[in-house]
Amino acid sequence: MKAKTAKAPSYHPKIVSQAEWLAAREQHLAKEKEITRLRDRLSAERRRLPWLKLEKEYLFDSAAGKQTLPGLFESRRQLIVYHFMFGPEREEGCDGCSMFVDNIGHLAHLQARNTSFALVSSAPLAKIEPFKRRMGWTIPWYSSFASDFNYDFGVTTAKSDSFGLSVFLRDGENIFRTYFTNGRGVEALGSVWTFLDLTPLGRQEDWEDSPEGWPQTPRYAWWRHHDRYGE
Repeated sequence: MKAKTAKAPSYHPKIVSQAEWLAAREQHLAKEKEITRLRDRLSAERRRLPWLKLEKEYLFDSAAGKQTLPGLFESRRQLIVYHFMFGPEREEGCDGCSMFVDNIGHLAHLQARNTSFALVSSAPLAKIEPFKRRMGWTIPWYSSFASDFNYDFGVTTAKSDSFGLSVFLRDGENIFRTYFTNGRGVEALGSVWTFLDLTPLGRQEDWEDSPEGWPQTPRYAWWRHHDRYGE
């Protein structure tokens, strides 16, 4: 069958001179910059949100064996968990969640800011591992099949599984849940900067409006090629 030729759109914006294009671009840029400044103020407010102390213990299955929630931190202070929609009844992971994971960058950059990242699903590990290999992912992925983790964090109900992103901070033996987002709140995420903006410690750069005593370094001091951390 012959492929149909796509029709050209019936509408396109006004065609202008370079000077008019630059003027329109500058006008639009001013609005974009205001959104950037607003996002920075929102991140500063997020770093001051109250924390929820976790009192319950959770056990996860992983390729390396049983693991507790503190273990998911991998000895780092912060943990970002993406609640991947993959329930026990499914044969493969959610399409949208898979697109999200495809856009996650190298974890070395988050780890350089004392932050770990993990996926958690309620499907048994026997379903997660083949799908993980199929997709070619190396991000740590844990099964909460044998625990109440997904239920307690609101991403699994008696009717269905959903998705979302939780942030945790560890202070000694105590673990706190500091943030959660779902729905379109996860759409713009994927870079090291957008992930760190969700955490209580932020990017840990000295230009940020953070509580007194928060760890901070000059903006570019920690930036590296991902294979050069630790040198």
